[in-house]
Amino acid sequence: MTSARKVAATVRDGTKPALRAPGSAGETLTDRAYGTLEEMIVTLKLAPGSAVSEAELSQMLGIGRTPIREALQRLSREKLVQILPRRGVIVSDINVKRQLGMLEVRREIERLVSRSAARRAQPRERARFAALAVNFRKAAKANDDVGFMRTDNEYNELAIMTARNEFAAAAMRLMQPLSRRFWYVHYQQAADMPVTANLHAAIAEAIAEGDEAGAGRATDALIDHIESFTRATLDTDV
Repeated sequence: MTSARKVAATVRDGTKPALRAPGSAGETLTDRAYGTLEEMIVTLKLAPGSAVSEAELSQMLGIGRTPIREALQRLSREKLVQILPRRGVIVSDINVKRQLGMLEVRREIERLVSRSAARRAQPRERARFAALAVNFRKAAKANDDVGFMRTDNEYNELAIMTARNEFAAAAMRLMQPLSRRFWYVHYQQAADMPVTANLHAAIAEAIAEGDEAGAGRATDALIDHIESFTRATLDTDV
């Protein structure tokens, strides 16, 4: 039985997503399909190397094949799946060297996003960053991985929106799912979640305070930690 079939009953029963809050009223079927499938891949419910089909996913999620196809195309652009003619869809393997290459780009883009957000955020947005920083600290204290990842999802979208740079936003959205999956696979063996959550909190706090230089330094500290964490996995099974 494929990984997709193993989780089909859970999806049909309407279990709430582990990481995402319920969709907004304006959410499209493609958005819903993408959000559910991305989460299933990130949390390994659809394991690296597993094969699925549009028909199987459509039946599992109760969504038509056209939204499923569109969601899969987006996941393919994000390197989470490979669409193979006449062979279906393969969930991409986890590759440490690719992850390190991505981090080189992520450092520059994420620093730009955090500094821009600190400079351009409006008062209501700054208040939300402050609240997210509190949530990151709470997740760190409780060692709550689900709470951290939910907060991280919201933080990423808010930072992208607040930076107000469509090109940086497109680049960040391509990298985030791969980064989340890699972290989810390896964080437990490194007891890493509280450290990562507190580093995120420091960025959110700097943005909330309008501290552009501080946001850049906090971002570098986070990427330094993630790069060290990633290199440490080279000696472990991926």
